[in-house]
Amino acid sequence: MGKSRSRWPRVFPLSRLTSGFWRRPLSKRSLIVATACVVYLLFVLSYVGYSQQHRDRRTDGDKYRRARGLADGASLDSADPQTGTSLAVPTRSNVVYITLKFKRLKPANIRGTIRPKLRRKLRKSKSAGSAFTQDKLGTLERDAGQTERSLAPEAPWRETRDVDYKSLDAAQKSRRDEGAESNISSIRIYSQRAPQWFSARDVSAMRFLADAKVLRIREVPRGDSAPLLLFEGDTGPSPSPPADRRGHAERSDVCAGRCGVISSPVDTAEVFAFHLDRVLGLNRTSPAVSRTFRFLHDGRPCPVVSWDASLYPGGLAAGRAAVRLTWGGYQRSLRQRCWHRNIRPKPDSGCSTIHHYEWSKLALFDFLLQIHNRLDRSCCGFRPRREDVCADLGHRADCGDPDRIQLANIIHRGHDPRHLVFANNKGFFDRNEDNLDFRLLEGITELPEQAVSVLRSRRLRERLLQSLFLDQTYWESQGGRPGIDKLIDVVERRARALLTYINAHGIAVAAMNA
Repeated sequence: MGKSRSRWPRVFPLSRLTSGFWRRPLSKRSLIVATACVVYLLFVLSYVGYSQQHRDRRTDGDKYRRARGLADGASLDSADPQTGTSLAVPTRSNVVYITLKFKRLKPANIRGTIRPKLRRKLRKSKSAGSAFTQDKLGTLERDAGQTERSLAPEAPWRETRDVDYKSLDAAQKSRRDEGAESNISSIRIYSQRAPQWFSARDVSAMRFLADAKVLRIREVPRGDSAPLLLFEGDTGPSPSPPADRRGHAERSDVCAGRCGVISSPVDTAEVFAFHLDRVLGLNRTSPAVSRTFRFLHDGRPCPVVSWDASLYPGGLAAGRAAVRLTWGGYQRSLRQRCWHRNIRPKPDSGCSTIHHYEWSKLALFDFLLQIHNRLDRSCCGFRPRREDVCADLGHRADCGDPDRIQLANIIHRGHDPRHLVFANNKGFFDRNEDNLDFRLLEGITELPEQAVSVLRSRRLRERLLQSLFLDQTYWESQGGRPGIDKLIDVVERRARALLTYINAHGIAVAAMNA
């Protein structure tokens, strides 16, 4: 028994260590326990770090394999299989999405792209480029006009002058150069859908105006007004108009197919106005893009607005379907709330055919762009410059008599006299905040809710950047991102002034869907 009892410490040394541990002082026991805990903690941390690193490597591998699978099997459809609506077909390929950030106090994010390299353009002859000036164009137009008048002397537009685009194009550039440039559209849509504020008709019109092959250019006189310069494009059949416009779209003899009105390069505000109108949800302007014609305006980008024959129900010689109204009559119609809730006004009320809500949309739009040639043609609400038309013609003398001040450019479609069409949107971006035309808001007691919500959300810059980025020609003609930011800065400051005016005067905000 004694021998077996003496073997236990050899067989079970743990009991011997335990007994020795408890015989030590309390301070040494505490030090041993603390050391053991630190060693165990270090072991656990090292094991957790190794497991996390292994898991991250496995996740990265899965992401890489998933990305390879998407890149190999992804495809873009032109139609939504569930709703059946047409989607915007991307106009560029091999796109790398980046974020365009600028050093600003409030930077706005916009998805940009890096384009694939294009083939080197053929060197053009300077003599061919400089030969076809505006004088040459006028000569060709006169020759073509004489031929057309001799062939069709009884045509309703016998004074119209046509220019054969093919002859100009053949002398201006080679066919190979034209084919190389036609592969890439100037309307940059990199995803399946355009921004939500553009309809399918807007996208179709923008692509036509920017990319359509020009068949001929026509200068159409309008009596006392400046003649219109139209181009007719070849893009196949135009999209069918709505049901209420089908009876009016075929009446125009000016344009047989789809056309665009070419404006002067100084009227680039038309393009900005179109995008601002769509971003605010007003939808009262015609689609407009910026385009270059090598034989017009020395090749400078100029606005091209979609031709709308419904604005001329009586023909081009009769002019647009416009409302004749004085400033005094306009203020009285605002107090009458004409056609509000579809109530027919009394015959002696002095109301026009325009719905009451349309004036609110027009006033907000004109204030942000400071367009005074509609509601304030006499420049009564601000200090005009010497070169302004109202100062040159002395219209400011009529500011004391409201019934002598005539409103201008109050236009509607022939089949839709209740809604306005914002045309001739010549905005001014060089007007300071201390010289804003608040007369444009006089008499307005309510503004459209959707537009005011965009201004209050402080997302106006982001949306305008996304919208204007689609038009590559306009974007580059304004100096790229820095130039576009300067224009948006002006509109944002006016938007803050408008919000202050709304709060100070108690302007109501209403949903204007009429």
